[in-house]
Amino acid sequence: MAVNDRNRPVYMISVAAQLAGVHPQTLRTYEQKGLVTPQRTSGNTRMYSQADIERLELISELTSEGINLAGVIRILDLQGRLDERDQELDDLHKRVRRLADRVHELETRESVKSLVRASDLPPVLRRLP
Repeated sequence: MAVNDRNRPVYMISVAAQLAGVHPQTLRTYEQKGLVTPQRTSGNTRMYSQADIERLELISELTSEGINLAGVIRILDLQGRLDERDQELDDLHKRVRRLADRVHELETRESVKSLVRASDLPPVLRRLP
């Protein structure tokens, strides 16, 4: 499933609650506490995406392990920060690879230039235009 598909709101609150294994009122509480932010239709109906459902399943898993909602909020915040750092690290790795490729290219050019300097050429080739 593509990332955009995962974030497309497709489930109304009753279906989302059933998929997540919780009561619809629980979803409203989670929304009030900032644990999940469903999108809204023009008529203000909550619509949940597959990514929301996965987040709700994680919240259910954490609460079933005895973690209170304050702890869940903290865990999700830290997970979000970790995901951001992972993305930053991936971006930096890509940049380093591009820079290393550029350095290699410049070193290769310099090597080629040093091989074809006029002083290094035989006298017959130095006279060519």
